[in-house]
Amino acid sequence: MKIEQIYTGCLAQGAYYIQSAGEAAIIDPLREVGPYLERARRDGVQIKYVLETHFHADFVSGHLDLSSKTGATIVYGPLATPAFKAYIAKDGEELALGKVHIKVLHTPGHTMESTTYLLMDEQGKAHAIFSGDTLFLGDVGRPDLAQKSAHITQEELAGMLYDSLRNKIMPLPDDVIVYPAHGAGSACGKHMSKETVDTLGRQKQTNYALRADMTREEFIQEVTHGLLPPPAYFPENVKLNKEGYQSLDRVLNKGLQTLTPADFETVANETDALILDTRPPDIFAKAFIPNSINIGIDGSFAPWVGALIPGVAHPILIVADKGREEEVVTRLARVGFDNTLGYLAGGLEAWIEAGKETDHVSSISAQNFEKIAQSADVAVFDVRKESEYQAGHLEEAINTPLDYLNEYLSDIPKDKEIYLHCAGGYRSMIAASILKSRGWNKVTDIAGGYKALSDNTSLKRVPAAMSH
Repeated sequence: MKIEQIYTGCLAQGAYYIQSAGEAAIIDPLREVGPYLERARRDGVQIKYVLETHFHADFVSGHLDLSSKTGATIVYGPLATPAFKAYIAKDGEELALGKVHIKVLHTPGHTMESTTYLLMDEQGKAHAIFSGDTLFLGDVGRPDLAQKSAHITQEELAGMLYDSLRNKIMPLPDDVIVYPAHGAGSACGKHMSKETVDTLGRQKQTNYALRADMTREEFIQEVTHGLLPPPAYFPENVKLNKEGYQSLDRVLNKGLQTLTPADFETVANETDALILDTRPPDIFAKAFIPNSINIGIDGSFAPWVGALIPGVAHPILIVADKGREEEVVTRLARVGFDNTLGYLAGGLEAWIEAGKETDHVSSISAQNFEKIAQSADVAVFDVRKESEYQAGHLEEAINTPLDYLNEYLSDIPKDKEIYLHCAGGYRSMIAASILKSRGWNKVTDIAGGYKALSDNTSLKRVPAAMSH
């Protein structure tokens, strides 16, 4: 028996490869299935099952492409109603895989169809659970995402989750290994650990939601408290996972069309495509195609695309560093943005050589900003999360979290120079590009973000004691 966790940091997502005696199962695969096919080929095994823990909201699964390429059976737990051919397993049913068995545990609460897969080793001993979004390390799945489709409240779903954890998971032996679908950074939970593997026994000791003396009412209150609104793309990804999508091969074929500067401009004008510039923030700031949005590929790219670009069907044109175009199109497809129309051949250099217009974002060092702030009234906007802002911020800064920037636009003046910062510069450049595309012309990014402001200036911070 072999188990491999295939973790993708950008999405904070764990997929799993299990193989025994010539057969393999893949749990919650990402959209691009090549890595799973390569593992199976390398090990000389046949992929028998694609096991889905639920209809995912934060990414598009590779279940359909993987099944199409291998003949593997797509498996869901009870209550799942996919629009494509799949096996709906019964609660308690055991699936044979080589010399081991995988037991289906229906664990509703995050969603109605949420299922945990219990791996039994060659001796029939409980070895590991693949808990999807039911149980994370340090947290549990949020119960508000499926309430509309289930026609029940988040409190009712939370109650189901309490029952699932107490009746199906917590009675398992303490040495059972927990393999969750997500870790820290995912929007599918609130307090997830940075670790990606643990034992159930340790989780019973450290996970607030698994306290032995916790009542159902306490659980419901704690799990539902402080939930932020989910990203707008979540329902669209659920729909794709449930109803189906086009093959990634077709998405790549369309998205990797090379466009000359003239063709790029024509397509942009004719389709109203969003120009997505994926170069590093500091490079983008110096010169970019007017109205481009900068979301750097070397960051939490896919989640920010999902949170900020309206509608997964929106046409997109790509500006990328040479050789990274396929990576960009693939990572867009991971979150359902399949309508990429091509990329700028030769990158921005070709655009400039063709004599096309460019724009830029002004940047200022923390030290130079301090000089300005000491001599004038400045408009400073901190685009970090509210929790980061509360932990320490410039006294004069207004918190306008990037996730909800659209809701704060009326607070940002167009008639005076505005200064933006985040923690280090990635998010503030995204915000700057969005504002520039919407008519804010006086935008300056504070290089290095709050860290640079804290380390290199004496500007008053609140609370001062927590800002170092």
